[in-house]
Amino acid sequence: MQINYPLIFRLLIFFTIISIQVSYAQQFGKLRGVVSDSINGEALVFCNIYLDELKTGTSTDKRGMFLINQIPPNIKFTVLISYVGYQTKTIVFEVQPNELKDIEINLEPLSIELSAVEKIGERYVEKNVTDLGLEKISIKQLEILPKGVETDVIRSLQYLPGVSSTGDISARYYVRGGSSDQNLVLLNGVTLYAPFHSLGLFSVIDPDMINSIEFFKGGFSSDYSGRLSSILNVLTKDGNKNRFGAAASASFLTGKGLLQGPIPNGSFMASGRFSYSNKILKSFLDQKTVPVDFYDISARINYSSPDIFNNAKFSLFTFLTNDKISYNDPSREGYSWKNNLLGFEWLQVYDAPLFSRLGISLSKFEGKIIPNESNLKPLTNDLQDVTISFDLNAVFNSKDQVDFGLMIKLLSAKLFMENKTGVESDIDRFAGNISIYGKYKLLRYENFGLDIGSRLNVTGINSNTGGTFEPRISFTYNPYDDLIFKGSTGIYIQEVSTLTDEDEIISIFDPWIIIPDYLDPAKSFSYSGGIQYNFSPDVNIQIEGYHRNSTNVPVTNDEKYFSFDPDLVSSSQESYGWEFRFNLQDNLYSITTSYSLSWAYKKVNDYTYYPKYDTRHAGNIMFEFNPGNAWSLSSVWSLYSGLPFTEIISYYDKYNIQNPFEVLPGTENYVPYLILADKNLGRLASYHRLDLGVSKKLSFGPTIFTISLNAINVYNRKNIFYYERDSGRRVNMLPFLFTATIKAEI
Repeated sequence: MQINYPLIFRLLIFFTIISIQVSYAQQFGKLRGVVSDSINGEALVFCNIYLDELKTGTSTDKRGMFLINQIPPNIKFTVLISYVGYQTKTIVFEVQPNELKDIEINLEPLSIELSAVEKIGERYVEKNVTDLGLEKISIKQLEILPKGVETDVIRSLQYLPGVSSTGDISARYYVRGGSSDQNLVLLNGVTLYAPFHSLGLFSVIDPDMINSIEFFKGGFSSDYSGRLSSILNVLTKDGNKNRFGAAASASFLTGKGLLQGPIPNGSFMASGRFSYSNKILKSFLDQKTVPVDFYDISARINYSSPDIFNNAKFSLFTFLTNDKISYNDPSREGYSWKNNLLGFEWLQVYDAPLFSRLGISLSKFEGKIIPNESNLKPLTNDLQDVTISFDLNAVFNSKDQVDFGLMIKLLSAKLFMENKTGVESDIDRFAGNISIYGKYKLLRYENFGLDIGSRLNVTGINSNTGGTFEPRISFTYNPYDDLIFKGSTGIYIQEVSTLTDEDEIISIFDPWIIIPDYLDPAKSFSYSGGIQYNFSPDVNIQIEGYHRNSTNVPVTNDEKYFSFDPDLVSSSQESYGWEFRFNLQDNLYSITTSYSLSWAYKKVNDYTYYPKYDTRHAGNIMFEFNPGNAWSLSSVWSLYSGLPFTEIISYYDKYNIQNPFEVLPGTENYVPYLILADKNLGRLASYHRLDLGVSKKLSFGPTIFTISLNAINVYNRKNIFYYERDSGRRVNMLPFLFTATIKAEI
């Protein structure tokens, strides 16, 4: 046998180099830790970690964890941990060669008197993180904003560039030209299909139970799937790990309470909210009374014991919502819709360092329209989603990361409805999707970061999805100290959709269905790019541009006249635009200004038009002032160009024959018949309004009271909502409104 010596020599050199690199890497140590609140033990997300001597750092993730690699051994280092509203902490540590040092850091909340004047420690800006389009939002940021009625998670998104709405009446949001059902809402990793209360006016997610929020308005990586436009990922609190606590609050609309405390080797949290008055809704609904009744209940229990699994955490979570609209008048229709969520999560941290997550969840949505004696058509919708997911994350000494994951999703969707022509549709479908994903994050270079990966749909809920890939890539490049370039591109697939009537002024709830096999699944190809310049750690400007093409987007077939006609037809969407934002943060105040210039188009049956949420110009100026002594003042001024609408160009008197056998000579039985212009060619008047808010915290023994006063639409701008077609009357949006909330915490 002839031996290939050159090949063996090259292999020896290769393995020698690898051994040297490994040996060299093993000379360094690592610092891993968890940052939490010293009072309740809650993880502090997006907390700033700064290693002073090395002039490097990181931030905690959505579970309060951080990791710093490549730390020289046998040298004392100083790490600064800082977070808004907490006292900055300094820790001196030393690592040994090849040591993974674990630390637990508890930050003390500032006293009420000093809560706004603490000097935040040195901020470290991570310049190689591929986070284009990602917004990290803390509950403190939500509480600062002026409140329409009370703090609302989803309404706060509308202040971000690239996110639009159709007015004050609805909390539904539209991201970069996509429809509302193209936004995925996750609550502790469980899909929430109906995230709105009360005619879509408010979010079902109670802010008091929230720990952290991540919002991807495009460019999300391969570990997320199922939607074309955006991902809203909300994580709830674990509950106080140190002592029992309670909170209660009331607004003009709801009352709510929260209970939390420790259990052996864990903690629990339970919250509930219910509506008790509809008077405030008159301001939103043109002074009309709507008998809205709703509640939401959530509970979470966490367990962690080294006797069972070291560095493991188990969580069980449930979330229930229910909405009803029921009139005493039998001639009026009724509505009901609800969510039932149940989720189990197992988080495991290994010494590699390796991180894994196993999630099992059930999400159920039910919606119903009861016509009673009205002219409304009946509708019932039932959707059940069972999802099993497993994610594995590994971090190398070089800071690079590898992620793998598997997801199994089983969906059952039932829909019975009757369209405007009286044709019934009875849809009953059960299907499943198995998908795997992998991605590599190149983070070893301080001035360059790359995230490249893809999903593979092994099987699809829609039969045309199986075997399809969803490749995605994003990068960050930092050529100079304060200049950062970012970009992303990817393909996204969506297999479920809502049946939405675009002509509806207010959508009560949207029924969900699986996209039928006679249509391909909705697919989007998008790319975006941005630039960020940091004038200082506290001042920066960001500019982003994007373009998105979506095909096979299902819409309701308005020409369904027979039962054998399809319920849906395909449409396409195109959107593009620019977004600008300027941030300035100081110990006493902060200013954020944003502006977006965007275009959105929709094409159905070879006809192209502007969708109702197409907003050409949109801008916000947010100002916060913290004078200390637990006072907080804020303001938001918003300006939007007019939304599209279909104009009435004429009408004629149409002879109305209800019974051809009872037509008498000389009778006059005419009704006006409207002649409409092409769809959405008109534009309503521009929109602008100013909101002000002030809050104060007061301490009485162990109880802390928070009082918030808010003035909405301060100068009472008459922003148009729509024109009534039968009368031509102009209906305006929210007038000047004063609201107040009070909260007590023990």
